[in-house]
Amino acid sequence: MTTLFDVLTVSCFVALVIAFFQFTERDNRTLLHFMLAGIVFAVANQVGNAGSFYLALILILAGAGYAVLIARR
Repeated sequence: MTTLFDVLTVSCFVALVIAFFQFTERDNRTLLHFMLAGIVFAVANQVGNAGSFYLALILILAGAGYAVLIARR
């Protein structure tokens, strides 16, 4: 992990895994929603590493917000 986006997106992904096991009922539907958020984090990492700082931050915030909405549901 060499860039800020590598560290940030991997830590968000780890938070997704912890949230899935701690705050949900662990059903397949919730897992699919969390996988979508994980894909958004992966895309944000690639976009951030390519040099688009603000778009990557927007994607990270959108993925985290979506994961929070799913976990609270």
